[in-house]
Amino acid sequence: MEFAPILKFLKDLARNNDREWFEKNKPRYVAARDHFEQAIGALLNDMIKFDTSLAGLEPKKQIFRIYRDVRFSKDKRPYKNNFGAGLSAAGKGLGMPGYYFQVQPGGESFVAIGLFQPEPETLARVRQEIDYNAATLEKIFREKKFKANFEKFWDEGALKNAPKGYPKDHPHADWLRLKSFIVIRNFSDAEVVDKKFLKQVADTLKSAKPLNDFLKEVLA
Repeated sequence: MEFAPILKFLKDLARNNDREWFEKNKPRYVAARDHFEQAIGALLNDMIKFDTSLAGLEPKKQIFRIYRDVRFSKDKRPYKNNFGAGLSAAGKGLGMPGYYFQVQPGGESFVAIGLFQPEPETLARVRQEIDYNAATLEKIFREKKFKANFEKFWDEGALKNAPKGYPKDHPHADWLRLKSFIVIRNFSDAEVVDKKFLKQVADTLKSAKPLNDFLKEVLA
């Protein structure tokens, strides 16, 4: 699976993010999207081997639209400069523990695994489990394959202090402050165009499956 054509289209789109250019280059967009859909299909085939909850997903339905919602944004560019797909037992929606894969030029390609911005009740349950059973989560972060890909949780939007009901000096206050429980690994453009990129992505996602298993157990 070649990703070079996808990166080339997205680079050109980033420089010409307007409807006139996009319509003139619609065949290139369709070809790039088809390439990405094929990549998602191949990736799913590998992922199902270690996460059977993904069986039955249709690659096309996992891909997010390239059109931006600009209604409430100061940034009026009409198109995203990436292709992204969400992969979970519930489909592309990330309301439950799952995987996200994005290809974007400039070293902005990445995978994310875990639970993104859960509802308040779900968030409270995860925080409670961290309070009671942080040892299990600590063990996951110490696993060799996990450590090779991930260092810590993504902390954007985290509270300044431990949430209400937990002491400020809680030993896992940094985890309790989080509003999402995901880990991220970025990939350079050179990695993306490498012939072994999809395998690298699959191996990376597999290494983080224990995190999703932990979160699913909490929410069961």
